[in-house]
Order: sequence, then C-alpha cells, then structure tokens
Amino acid sequence: MQMDVPGLTAESLADWLHYLESLHPSTIEMGLERVANVRSELGLIPRFPIITVGGTNGKGSVCAMLEAILQSAGYKVGCYTSPHLVRFNERIRIDGKEIDSESLCLAFSQVEVARRDCHTPLTFFEFSTLAAMRWFIQTRVDVAILEIGLGGRLDAVNIFDPDCAILTSIDLDHMEYLGNTREEIGFEKAAIFRQSKPAICAEIDIPDSVYQQARKIEAHLSRFSKEFGFQSKINQWDYWGPRGWRHSLPVPTLRGDKQLQNASACLAALDEVNELLPVNMKDIRQGLIKAAIPGRFQVVSTQPMIILDVAHNPAAAAVLAQNLTATQCAGRTYAVFSMLQDKDIQGVVQKLKDEIDVWLLFPIQSPRAATVEHIVQEIHAADFLRGNQSIYRFSDGAEAFAFACEQAAKNDRICIFGSFYTVGDVLNQLHMSS
Repeated sequence: MQMDVPGLTAESLADWLHYLESLHPSTIEMGLERVANVRSELGLIPRFPIITVGGTNGKGSVCAMLEAILQSAGYKVGCYTSPHLVRFNERIRIDGKEIDSESLCLAFSQVEVARRDCHTPLTFFEFSTLAAMRWFIQTRVDVAILEIGLGGRLDAVNIFDPDCAILTSIDLDHMEYLGNTREEIGFEKAAIFRQSKPAICAEIDIPDSVYQQARKIEAHLSRFSKEFGFQSKINQWDYWGPRGWRHSLPVPTLRGDKQLQNASACLAALDEVNELLPVNMKDIRQGLIKAAIPGRFQVVSTQPMIILDVAHNPAAAAVLAQNLTATQCAGRTYAVFSMLQDKDIQGVVQKLKDEIDVWLLFPIQSPRAATVEHIVQEIHAADFLRGNQSIYRFSDGAEAFAFACEQAAKNDRICIFGSFYTVGDVLNQLHMSS
C-alpha cells in the first residue's frame, strides 16, 4: 500500500493513525525481527539510561511515579506507555507533557520512510514504539521510561536494552499469547531482564521461571520483601532497600493499597541506578505527591463519588474491590461496565460480587468488544447475583453513564471499569461536559 505522507499538522494525525492500523493484517503479532530491522534502518541508538517496566498490573502506576520523581530531580524524562484513554498523544510524553500532533506526525513519517526502505510490515504498536524512541533521541532526553505493551520477550519495547528492568506483577492475562500458567507468563515477562543489570521484582509470589531467567543471564535480581520493602505508618511510610532506609515518606497521591508496593519497586530501581540518575529525598517526596495517572482508581467526583478504573483482569479487579471496600459507601454502587470478548469477564465480576448493586452494561466500540448479552451471561454464570441487584442494558457508554448520574443519590457511588475503552468513553463525556 502506497501513501502520500500526510501534512505535518494536527489534522493529519487521524489520517496517520488510520494508516498505521492498515499496515499489518494483525493488531498483534509477536516477534522482534520486523521492528529490529526498521530500528536498524533508522539508526536508533539511545545515548541515555532506559528503565523498562513490565508486568500484568501496576505498570502505569510505576511509570508515573518514576516519571514524577526523576522530573522533580531536574531530568528531562521521556515516558512511553500504552494504551491511551482519550488521545493517542497520551502514550508519548516528555516531562509529563504529551507529544504535540505535529511532532508525532513527523516521527511517524520518519519511521515510515525507514519501513519502506527495508520493505518491512509493522504492527500499530511496533510503529508507535519506534516513533516514540525516535522523538526521545531527537529531543535528547536524559532518561526514558518504557512500558511493555504485552508480555516482554517478544514485545517491541524489548528491542531496547534497559539499564534497569522492573517487573510489577505476574498474573493470568493475554493467555492466548503468553501461556496458560503463571510459570509460562513469568518466562515471557522476565525476558526484559538484561545480563548483569538490575532486575526489580515487585511480585510477592515469584514463579520459578523468573528466577531461572535471572540466574541464566546473571541479572541482579531484587525481590519485594527480600531485598527491598516498606513499613506502613499512619499517613506516611518507610522504605528500605539496597541503599538503606528512607523514613517518613508521603503516601503516594495515586490511590490504592498496592501503591506502596509499587512505590517501593520504584525506589529500589532508583537505588540501583543511583550512579546514573542520582535523586535526593526532596525529589522522592515531591515525585510521590505529584505522580498522577488517569483511570487508576481515579476519583473525579465526590457527591456522588465517581470512580474510574481500567481494571480488566481478575487480579486488577481484586485490587479494585479492596479499594472500594476501603472507601466505603453509605448508599448503592452503580457499575458502568463493559469488557473485551477475549478477557475473563466472569473472573472480573466474581472479584467484585460484594461491591456492586446495579450493573449498567454496554458494548465497547471495538471489534474485540463483548456483546451485552454475553456479559449478562457471564454475570449470571458467576452465580452471585443477589436478589437486590439489577442489570440494565444500554447502547453505548455515554447512555449508561448518563443513566447512572441521573439515578445516583449523593451518598451513592458510580464505578466505571472493565477496560481502557470503558474508561476512555466516560472520560470523553466528562471532558465534553466540562
């Protein structure tokens, strides 16, 4: 397929994104050969430290805290994450600011020229990964934080060698690509480790496959509760790790019980790269307070409480359930809920069985969307529908969210969850109404 390169304007970004979706017959195709060929053609050789973040859940929070701490320390920080909620530009940031559409289109055009020269097809994610690194190199960042998209071993991000790798958690998700057991998934995710480099693992129950990979390449493995950890106190916490203790730290602004564990992994990583990227206590304190990430137990209203959470697998749903329990609610909880067909819908709703009173269901705008009827079947199959629960069906997320807002009293709460698409739909509505 030939294409006249779109003009380098904000208006052309939509054309580029549409074009990238047409480049490869598969949305996901695991493997590094294609993206490595185009990387070589582009001559992408980072001259700055890289921290790679992989895992099933918690990646976004870890990236956000690292980004905020290093930015507070005065570094020019590039951060590449996925997926986005509202705008593609969210995926690529420098110092917390999204890439502008003109720069993004320019990076796309440069990748496209190289891709054509070596006659190599790329998936959407592979193309965007190369564009992100191209921009980071051109703008001369001091450090890049790269979030793994899927798995690790064959993910496009893994063509770049990290100075430190962080593995946040290992659970069952994307099993059609990564395997059916935590051992198989751990093998895929631990492939982001590098020989003789720091490897931080925030997972408590580490599969043996992760240990085997670390031993095989002699990575310097640091484990949560073994080589680093934390002690929680009232309104503050203490961290301990390779460089000793840090006392009386502020609780991260990011909500949720897991965030101290995520923050500990961040500090363990920063301890390991201290010679490359020194930070002080002031930087750490400021970063923990400043770190923000939309869609991770994000409270956007209090009367009624409106919560956005991208939880889309049972492990993330279990954390969401804990957070809902901790926040308490005097009234009813409305779930604005939808998921992708290939996700464990029943497993997710089972984790939240004691928290939801009213289910408001709609189909996501995606070819992979589960139908409303399929979601209803999964809810009933979970065999927990209490007599006082109810289910409503809607044509889209805007309609479901509007109904929730109409019905909810001040002491009720509305929880929007199930997918990045689900949360993105509602964020769009909130932005349009503000």
